[in-house]
Amino acid sequence: MADDRPVLTLAHSPDPDDAFMWRGLGHVGERGSLTPSRDPEIDTGRFRFRVVAHDIETLNRRAVERGDLDCTAMSFQVYPHVQARYALTTCGASMGEGYGPKVVARDVRPPEWLRTPGLRIATPGLRTTAHLTLRLLLGQDFVARETPFEEIITAVGQGDADAGIVIHEGQLTYPDAGLQLVVDLGAWWTERTGLPLPLGANAIRRDLDERFGAGASAEVAGVLKRSIEHAMANRASHLEHAAGFGRGISPERNDEFVRMYVNDLTLDVGERGREAVRRLLTEAHEQGLAPDPGPIAWVGPA
Repeated sequence: MADDRPVLTLAHSPDPDDAFMWRGLGHVGERGSLTPSRDPEIDTGRFRFRVVAHDIETLNRRAVERGDLDCTAMSFQVYPHVQARYALTTCGASMGEGYGPKVVARDVRPPEWLRTPGLRIATPGLRTTAHLTLRLLLGQDFVARETPFEEIITAVGQGDADAGIVIHEGQLTYPDAGLQLVVDLGAWWTERTGLPLPLGANAIRRDLDERFGAGASAEVAGVLKRSIEHAMANRASHLEHAAGFGRGISPERNDEFVRMYVNDLTLDVGERGREAVRRLLTEAHEQGLAPDPGPIAWVGPA
């Protein structure tokens, strides 16, 4: 019998923690796709999911320019720009509790060095939270070289940039390329505020209740939370799937990275997580780096 349930698209960044969380949703193959359909491992209720991966800056641009994805990862920095169309889900966020994206260079340098006029800093995207956090730390703009996240370590090592902001598994692998830590942005934020650094958000379109009936948004949020819980309960098989998104990192580093960004705050941001998001976006607005976020809309399981 044909499965005629509505299909919702869920887009995530191509890193191990997101792949780990959402494997349980399965995959509805697209016509012409080389990726086969995969049955979900959990009960997805009255919806099916088409799970796709794109780099975070591509998803940020798509959320701002098109806003067509039903569920999508985005940088928290982007939320004020899309709040009329999206709400944030209470599960699925990536937050660094005393750690986060790192600014690296070829030589040992103090953080103050990053204020050197004309310094070229490779960034994974102007809309990423990592980029925003460095601007908050420096209190000034800098010469940003937008660079695909997976090329930043090479760009710094070869001298195409003086420093670079590394995200995803690059937070663990940059020493392998002989690079030195200048500043850990997550550590800086937590030491200054006592809060985790909100990095990647999971957002859901505000019109799901209008399209599918009252309570649809909360129902979808519940499915997403079950997917994360299922991954945490079936860690070994989900880590194996996640390893395909780690660009050659060892199983040990794959496990370490997933532990960094899939934790209790991922299951539910809680009040500390909500306060961290408010603090980040308010400071960004006060410094003229983002629109006023206003009241932040959260959607949790019913």
